[in-house]
Amino acid sequence: MTVKTDPADELVKAGSKDVVAWSEKYATGIALIDQQHRELVNLTNHLFLACLTGREAIKAIFKDTMHRMVDYVRFHFSTELEMLKRINYPGYDEHKKEHETLVKKILEASNDYDSGKTFTPNSFVRTLKDWVFGHIALTDKHYAAYVADQKQKGLLTDRQINGENQITAPH
Repeated sequence: MTVKTDPADELVKAGSKDVVAWSEKYATGIALIDQQHRELVNLTNHLFLACLTGREAIKAIFKDTMHRMVDYVRFHFSTELEMLKRINYPGYDEHKKEHETLVKKILEASNDYDSGKTFTPNSFVRTLKDWVFGHIALTDKHYAAYVADQKQKGLLTDRQINGENQITAPH
């Protein structure tokens, strides 16, 4: 059995700086969502590290990680929106529109990169970082407050929030 290694993992182990650092201030208090947000941070850092390693690494690492990011963002947003629908979150439609905007931007950037169009990976990663953390710190905090309030009032349970069947993440 061959284990696929990611060169960006080696950079992380070597102590390279991350562009994004997870902080508990970003936590929603919903374990599944926070776990997925941490993975988005991890993927963003892998994209950033690919930008630091030089042209050949960008071609190999960035392309692979970009596709993983696209898959993971779709997966995470699907999970999050299913949860928001399940708990009857009043800001669902607006939240969904924000997700659609980011997915569109990521897909456009990925397609530009794949088609050889002029693309600045470092700039894209910083834009992604700003959007992801802006979304988590502001928009996701709104539903987190709603969930906490509903739980405190006894109107929501962890089972309702998490659902019966957990979806597994793409590899």
